[in-house]
Amino acid sequence: MTRTMHKWVVRQPGAQHLAFEEAAVPTPGANEIVVRVGAVSLNYRDLGVIAGEDGALSLPYPLTPGSDMAGVVVATGAGVSRFREGDAVIGTFWADWIDGEWPDHARVIGGALPGVLAQYVVLHQDWAVAAPRSLDAIKASTLPCAGLTAWFALAEKGAIRAGQTVVVQGTGGVALFGLQIAKAHGAEVIVTSSSSAKLERARALGATHGIDRSVQPRWEEAVRELTGGRGADHIFELAGGENLGASLRAVRQGGRISLIGVLGELSMTLPSVPSFLTRPVIQGIGVGHRRALDELVRAIDATKIEPVIDTVYPSERLPEALAHLKRGAFGKIVVDFAE
Repeated sequence: MTRTMHKWVVRQPGAQHLAFEEAAVPTPGANEIVVRVGAVSLNYRDLGVIAGEDGALSLPYPLTPGSDMAGVVVATGAGVSRFREGDAVIGTFWADWIDGEWPDHARVIGGALPGVLAQYVVLHQDWAVAAPRSLDAIKASTLPCAGLTAWFALAEKGAIRAGQTVVVQGTGGVALFGLQIAKAHGAEVIVTSSSSAKLERARALGATHGIDRSVQPRWEEAVRELTGGRGADHIFELAGGENLGASLRAVRQGGRISLIGVLGELSMTLPSVPSFLTRPVIQGIGVGHRRALDELVRAIDATKIEPVIDTVYPSERLPEALAHLKRGAFGKIVVDFAE
């Protein structure tokens, strides 16, 4: 194994301060593994980390960003029992959240902990799971955050089942994973977007209906019509702000709204009386634990779901990949470290 590698480092907030630096390849300590990174999937939160907007005062600069990685174990430390050299793995998003309720000591890789935008990374053996056999590193890298968020909302917390109707907002990574996971469970899926072209692509992936928000800004009324007045069983709330009120008007009595993302303001508002009458379950989703990621991997292999990749960038072109992410993508943006 080589002694030096390259990794992306930001020494102070701002994408203009990103540098692709040479560094020593890490060596594993007790219970640690070294992974040769094959690919890193980008998430919108990475933009905030690099810009210094995501808990900037507590972030340990200089830092390597990025949380979602797939690669191969190349070295193991003393006491490692979960993996061997040559194993294909993906990292977890939350370090130390193994199962059950979220522990307050859990930390985010690519936040409070060093990130994975590097040729080699060292992880505690508990912070990784076996990669799907059916996916290459590019596609597998999309599972730890976007894939697990959708799985946690629908399968872990939402008990999705055949015959239900799921609404996903937009066509980003989480939304499209939600579409595919819901379809794999036999549910119908309604996709909302302001792009007719993206809606056509979503239909090709299996969406039952598409609502063009540029044509039907009161999209919740369209959901009611498409469900015969009943409303949706499950809604992915990915916009935030006043859009939560629209989601409330679109969900059935006793239905579920998963709070997953925000596109603008960080607060969400909803009308009180309809919420009393609808009696929805409003569930915050902050990715998920390792046990659920293991279950998602098994489901991916069983269903042969193919993660949707918008564009793959070589590792040295990370700034271009981040700019693409900021503009918006259909599915995931991935950085290839395999070269």
